[in-house]
Amino acid sequence: MFHEESFYGYLSLERRFSPHTLTAYRSDLQNFIAHCTEHQCLTSVTEVRHLHVRSWVVAQMQNGQSARSINRRLSCLKTYFRFLRKRRLIEKDPMQKVVAPKTGKRLPVFVQESQMAALFSHIAFGDDYTGQLHRLLLEVLYATGIRRSEASGLKIGDLDIQRSVLRITGKGNKDRFVPFARYLGTLLEAFLTVRREAFPGNDQPWLFLNKKGAQISPENIYYIIRKHLSAVTTAEQRSPHVLRHSFATHLSNHGADLNAIKELLGHASLAATQVYMHNSIERLIKVYEQAHPKGKDEDAAL
Repeated sequence: MFHEESFYGYLSLERRFSPHTLTAYRSDLQNFIAHCTEHQCLTSVTEVRHLHVRSWVVAQMQNGQSARSINRRLSCLKTYFRFLRKRRLIEKDPMQKVVAPKTGKRLPVFVQESQMAALFSHIAFGDDYTGQLHRLLLEVLYATGIRRSEASGLKIGDLDIQRSVLRITGKGNKDRFVPFARYLGTLLEAFLTVRREAFPGNDQPWLFLNKKGAQISPENIYYIIRKHLSAVTTAEQRSPHVLRHSFATHLSNHGADLNAIKELLGHASLAATQVYMHNSIERLIKVYEQAHPKGKDEDAAL
């Protein structure tokens, strides 16, 4: 017995994980349990030792999984075994002797400011509901840095157009308030008019509706954003999260305070936000090398 259903209930009801995160944790844990039962012949989680976890890590590497992907799955296992310990379903945590594979630092992928300007100035989105939906999704995600799950859960009642503020319900059902520029308020008002005309009598509270007049899903948002970002960038990553990275990177490049960016993104700690400083530093290094008389002088220190 591995108590996985109790664990999923804990993640959903007590930890309040998003459906997207729950799906990932379920997949990761099922993968681990399958390894334990099929390759290690275990029948209960009480039999799991750190050697079994290490064996699973090796199997992941042999299957071509990156260190980053393995570490994400190990994070699931750490949460899982902590849960079992708290419930006194196991005596010892096997994760205490497991060393995670090292990963190199990877800077966030973002879209250049010129590319974002081209996206909004050169693409014809159309005046119908679908066209305006696509346009506003891009505008909101880039202008506020919210996650696609947060955009999916955005309600009309969360808009304060007069004060130019959005109320965002983030991870763990924590609310934060994100300001936006006045131009976005104008776009939001125009979109609400188009929305009412497209779905007369619709009393759904969600701001963004799909073609059937129901709440748009995070998956649908992903495909919409990927489609339009493909028009301005050839980067492999063209997800809504790239717009979140672009939002934070562009703020950092223009001198925004790191703590302010942290609050806008809804990060729990400053460590998660500091990665955006690296992009700014890399940009400054390039500017220095190109502009300073001794920026490329190999003999400058001689």
